Amino acid sequence: MDNQDELRRQRQALKDEMEAADRGEFQAMSGASFVDPKPSEGAGARLRDRSPEGPDLSMVMDIPVRLTLEVGGSDMPIRDLLQLHQGAIVELDRQAGEPLDVLVNGTLIARGEVVVIEDKLGIRLTEVVSQAERLQSLR
Repeated sequence: MDNQDELRRQRQALKDEMEAADRGEFQAMSGASFVDPKPSEGAGARLRDRSPEGPDLSMVMDIPVRLTLEVGGSDMPIRDLLQLHQGAIVELDRQAGEPLDVLVNGTLIARGEVVVIEDKLGIRLTEVVSQAERLQSLR
């Protein structure tokens, strides 16, 4: 019972805080603070104007991911695959000079071109994929 009463009290305090924010009043309930919204815009303005600090990403910064550069691909029947030998040439579905795909854990994040730096290959990013395109590729 005490736990339910505490939850009701917290819920009511949050509701009061949100109503006060809609009216443009400053109140410090439970130590919370918020940006003063325009009273005429209501809850939509409150959600837009709040500027919470970004998420703390420090815990995920050291997680390793696999970066892959995709030059191109080809579809072929197993019969042709088994006939490949050293020196065989496989035609890819990309034109010469077309940018490579940069994938992180299999998700396209950018496109770029190959560069040589002191006898090592690298990639110069020429286009970073937008968030909308990345989300579309996950579907």
